Amino acid sequence: MLLDYSKVDKLFIVCGRSDLRKGIDGLARIIQHDYDMNVYENAVFLFCGTRADRFKLLYWDGDGFFLGYKRIENGRLKWPRKKEEVRELTLQQIRWLLDGISIDQKHSIQPGKKGVF
Repeated sequence: MLLDYSKVDKLFIVCGRSDLRKGIDGLARIIQHDYDMNVYENAVFLFCGTRADRFKLLYWDGDGFFLGYKRIENGRLKWPRKKEEVRELTLQQIRWLLDGISIDQKHSIQPGKKGVF
């Protein structure tokens, strides 16, 4: 199964470190019990373990759960580690995260101002 992130309503990351030895039931339990969220909504939940070179994703596709696991061979994710929380991300932030770029960009290009030359 190839997951198209643009067709998902919400994208969440579980900040901090998760136990990646957990399977579907364990990760779904974290979402439901620790964060009081609906694991059955049209949402992707991303988890990162101690190492920042691998992550798991959990997704309910309507008739069952999809559990994905990826290990990055050459690089690390810039995963937020400061708090035990779930954060909703934009599609752009997910791209940054999976490209090894921080999701919390300090500066961005601001809209131009109309003026006289």
